[in-house]
Amino acid sequence: MLATVATGAVADGGGYGRSVREFEVTVTNLTAGVVFTPLLVATHSGRISMFKPGQPASDGLGILAEGGDTAPLQAALGNSSEVLDAVSTSGLLAAGASVTVKVRGSSRFDRLSVAGMLLPTNDGFAGLNSAELPWDRASVTLTLSGYDAGTEPNDELCANIPGPQCGGSGVSAGVAEGFVHVHSGIHGVGDLSAARYDWRNPVAQVTIRRVR
Repeated sequence: MLATVATGAVADGGGYGRSVREFEVTVTNLTAGVVFTPLLVATHSGRISMFKPGQPASDGLGILAEGGDTAPLQAALGNSSEVLDAVSTSGLLAAGASVTVKVRGSSRFDRLSVAGMLLPTNDGFAGLNSAELPWDRASVTLTLSGYDAGTEPNDELCANIPGPQCGGSGVSAGVAEGFVHVHSGIHGVGDLSAARYDWRNPVAQVTIRRVR
């Protein structure tokens, strides 16, 4: 299983299938107090997945979910012939804010996936897995759930959580669940306030529109 995204185009020329089309992807943070790290947006074939609920996260996805670092996932997708385009947004996405990127798709590379770390969490991420691209000119709007990568214990201690709210390291010792699953939110067991940072799914909305 592969997992996620590089800045810019990844796949080499040829083998696209139907003529390449351009899509505008807008992601909106629907939470009241959670911040997203830069989002990874990829178009790919149905032969790979960014993540699979119930299965272990890839090393790259785990690193993204624990610290927001996209580089390992960028390298993984950059080596895949099943990826057409991959784009990374820049900066943090605040609650209620939106960000828009453009990616390419084709009849072969007809799936869209998105991932970005949820702050402040130990290893939470907003995820969209292998959504079908719209081929007519109409747009499609979907929602993203908050997932737990299952790679780090949810101790909710700021020493183990990066980002503006905590400024920690992004890594904590201990045994985690070991598989990707729906995140249960913030419970106030460590340094985090559940009243301020807890959420209910969905955590984000994505609108995909073919523009060319």
